[in-house]
Amino acid sequence: MAEIKKTLSEAIEGRRATPSFDGEPIPAEELQQILDAGLHAPSGYNMQPWRFVVVQSPEQKKRLRAASYNQGKVEEASAVIVACGDADGWRKDIDLMLQQGREGGMPESYAAQARSSVTNYLSGFSSEQMHGWLNKMVMIAFTHMMLMAEVMGYDTAPMEGFEQDKVHEVLRLPLSYWVVALLGVGHLKGEDKFYGGRFDMAHTVFGEEFGKPLK
Repeated sequence: MAEIKKTLSEAIEGRRATPSFDGEPIPAEELQQILDAGLHAPSGYNMQPWRFVVVQSPEQKKRLRAASYNQGKVEEASAVIVACGDADGWRKDIDLMLQQGREGGMPESYAAQARSSVTNYLSGFSSEQMHGWLNKMVMIAFTHMMLMAEVMGYDTAPMEGFEQDKVHEVLRLPLSYWVVALLGVGHLKGEDKFYGGRFDMAHTVFGEEFGKPLK
């Protein structure tokens, strides 16, 4: 396991969207540790609908850059984690999810109820609703990976600038996959991004209902 270089609080407060990377390779075991953090994220019904494609080869990063509005950091990053959601994942994975749940102590009555609830809830989604659900689930895992990379001493760049169809083509993704975001991971090259500031709590947080200050 990689040495932890920062506390979680330091990673959250000091993180910037890295503008440029030096491209040095990430050791395989450290990359796996970052990915594992994403796999341990929570998800609705524990369906874990995320799928990650890790792009590291220079040739594939170049192709991905062309599908991402020519952002240089896509090609410069040591690794780019393309975070996707599988709209059909719940159908394919429900048996495995329930099996693992039983092995972890899930009662049979809970398993039966979960099978019914998952099917009733997700089968009625429109494409737009499914993409919205996948966005929420995948971004939880995405954030886990981003912060794990940061506490390990890496720099990160979350990116939403890409063309869905072109990324599908470059990565040969199944039709059921929905690309949510790209995460560049590596080490900063040159100057870090300026601090853009954050709104204070009184601007964005309320107590009990909208408009009332938190006490």
